[in-house]
Amino acid sequence: MLYSIETRSLSKSFGDLKAVDDISFNVEKGEIFGFLGPNGAGKTTTIMILTTLLKPTSGQGLVSGFDVRIHPKQVRQSIGYVQQETTVDEYLTGRENLLLQARLNHIPKDKIENRIDEILELIELSEKQNQTVVTYSGGMRKRLDIAGGLLHRPKVLFLDEPTVGLDIQTRRKIWEYIKKIRKEFEITIFLTTHYMEEADQLCDRIGIIDGGKIQVIDSPQNLKSAMGKEVISLTIENGDAEKVFLSELGKIELINKINQDKNKITLFASKGTEVIPKIFQISSNLKVKINSISLTQPTLDDVFISYTGHEIRDDEGGFNRKLEHAKMKRLRA
Repeated sequence: MLYSIETRSLSKSFGDLKAVDDISFNVEKGEIFGFLGPNGAGKTTTIMILTTLLKPTSGQGLVSGFDVRIHPKQVRQSIGYVQQETTVDEYLTGRENLLLQARLNHIPKDKIENRIDEILELIELSEKQNQTVVTYSGGMRKRLDIAGGLLHRPKVLFLDEPTVGLDIQTRRKIWEYIKKIRKEFEITIFLTTHYMEEADQLCDRIGIIDGGKIQVIDSPQNLKSAMGKEVISLTIENGDAEKVFLSELGKIELINKINQDKNKITLFASKGTEVIPKIFQISSNLKVKINSISLTQPTLDDVFISYTGHEIRDDEGGFNRKLEHAKMKRLRA
């Protein structure tokens, strides 16, 4: 089977910092595949390798059957890439921006006008096409950005954090356009995100990536179902009996898995209403104070915690800042 994207033991290091660490995955044709992870997890670095903007330190990446290292020109001809930051020129009109993109992508002159008309209609910007982009909202600019990546009819479209910085209503609208684009053009879409709901709503499959490593790959529904029927979250006051408390919780047969992040404990259980009284009995015996407890259905947040041991955070600290500085320094060199 010929996949749209294949990676084999792909790695990328910036000095001592390993941004992508021996990852292997495949993306099927026509699929919306997502990388879910916090900033600095390796999502953007992976996209930059697959779009030939960075060379891998080791391993192999194939896009539309072409090796990103050996055949970069053929890869670029087969892909569209929409960066996290908006790249449209705000002093040009929407149509002028697309004309510029069409020329940069060497689209035949006799096809340019029709292509732009079709794209503008698809993203519902026909009425605004002759207005300067400086008058556009953030969502309109992002739609125009995505349109620019589609003009040359790519086989694979890469979207790096397509809705970052947008409000929830605008994000939902962008999701609708992404689904519409996949159906209209029958293309493969690879996107990165740190929004749980975005991954859940958009992706046929997701890969959870953290610290440069892929933790798991599956459909959002399968990942949630594997956690168990219910999730019990509790916070406790740290004390001498904490380790014993966790050990005793692990003996409850109805609990499938336990995760701890500081004083927060997450339990994946099959019958939460039967488990909770047992938790309180154990805490009472060990004199461990429970500050809060809740019972919910599994979400992708719970899946992420289960595989990484922590929640997604927008800023993971100094490592990410050093990594971004290292990447930018290499790119400008």
